[in-house]
Amino acid sequence: MGRRLRKAVPSKCQDMALPRCKLQQFLRLSGSCLTGFLVEAGVCAFNRTVSKVEAFLAKEAKGTKVIGARSLEEMVSKLKRPRRIVLLVKAGSAVDDFIEKLVPLLETGDIIIDGGNSEYRDTTRRCKELRAKGILFVGSGVSGGEEGARYGPSLMPGGAKEAWPHIKTIFQSIAAKVGTGEPCCDWVGDEGAGHFVKMVHNGIEYGDMQLICEAYHLMKDVLGMEHDEMAKAFEEWNKTELDSFLIEITANILKFKNPDGKHLLPKIRDSAGQKGTGKWTAISALEYGVPVTLIGEAVFARCLSSLKDERVQASKLLEGPKMTQFSGNKKAFLEDIRKALYASKIISYAQGFMLLRQAAKEFGWTLNYGGIALMWRGGCIIRSVFLGKIKNAFDRNPELQNLLLDDFFKTAVENCQDSWRHVISTGVQIGIPMPCFTTALSFYDGYRHEMLPANLIQAQRDYFGAHTYELLSKPGEFIHTNWTGHGGNVSSSSYNV
Repeated sequence: MGRRLRKAVPSKCQDMALPRCKLQQFLRLSGSCLTGFLVEAGVCAFNRTVSKVEAFLAKEAKGTKVIGARSLEEMVSKLKRPRRIVLLVKAGSAVDDFIEKLVPLLETGDIIIDGGNSEYRDTTRRCKELRAKGILFVGSGVSGGEEGARYGPSLMPGGAKEAWPHIKTIFQSIAAKVGTGEPCCDWVGDEGAGHFVKMVHNGIEYGDMQLICEAYHLMKDVLGMEHDEMAKAFEEWNKTELDSFLIEITANILKFKNPDGKHLLPKIRDSAGQKGTGKWTAISALEYGVPVTLIGEAVFARCLSSLKDERVQASKLLEGPKMTQFSGNKKAFLEDIRKALYASKIISYAQGFMLLRQAAKEFGWTLNYGGIALMWRGGCIIRSVFLGKIKNAFDRNPELQNLLLDDFFKTAVENCQDSWRHVISTGVQIGIPMPCFTTALSFYDGYRHEMLPANLIQAQRDYFGAHTYELLSKPGEFIHTNWTGHGGNVSSSSYNV
């Protein structure tokens, strides 16, 4: 474990350590925000290769209050009590390995903060294990990428709440600010709550990106728009309720040209990668029985995209619909796409907050849903004006079961509904895959139906497996029927479907 340690950084008044980032990379990514608050306040840098520390002090850190340490023990000795040590290591065993090395050097009340993309169950386990040793553990979601590091990230800390007063000033100082200077950081909840919220954030990010891709696909293959045309459309959309970081960068990507004057985007291989956090969100939704369908479809869309060679072969063998040309009003349909994107986005966030609410019930967390929306309002990849509307909804009703039941979002979806349905039906007729647009609409229709055909599923389960069912007139009373009088001799209780 010790051999994998790269660096540690504490601040002056709230001494902190940030192990395992390259020293040169740290200051480059930190930019004005982290540099101003942490580096200028006083930082102790450590790397297993002493020459790298010396080079860092002589170049990137020259003129700052950064000091160096030649060993982990020396670095820990330079931290003020209670020590605050942030781990930026790869999720999984590397975190446990580092903690194992670090704990013997610490004292009761010292604080370890995991700022990586750890699985929330691991964070819960570490909280319990370290509390037994007198160490306070915090699992903090961190979002924003390079932009967030430069201008302030979104921070989602959770774990041992006793640690919060000792790290609050630093965390809220380096976090992104919105509105009148409100920090995109606050205490999330106990144990793995911070990393769970970050996981859901990442899942929503998958959904946002896929929805934008489906809008782009419709523009390109249904409307036949050129790249500059599409870029202009996204720029205009960014002046509406879709105002967001991802819409902004999509316009920039569509405009980008190589030195030869040709657009870069068409040359990029259409096989999307993923690090797994979207999958974690979908798995959690299945575990807790929450229909987070849009994020699930976004993950599967990436999986399908990765089958590039198979798709190339299938494109030569499988026929699509005969209708492949759009004959309607191009300008009107473009506005329909925008509305379909907005309505689908509302569904995605509604589902994400449903999962947060269910997790809070499962683990006994007290989550501030409006506060979470504010944490995502700036600094992170999904930052958008839209999140302010979510905060307002939970401010109006902290017990809101679903965003669709808030008057603002109810009206917004209803106003987009005709366009949403038109876009999906047109895309289906022409043969455009729209997994997230379609699952969003299916969820909306399912959620608004008082009666779904699940009564037939219950009857089927009772028929072949004697799993029983409830009557509408007698909820809570479970009944089994002998169905074989009119359907053959079937009797079994060995199935569990």
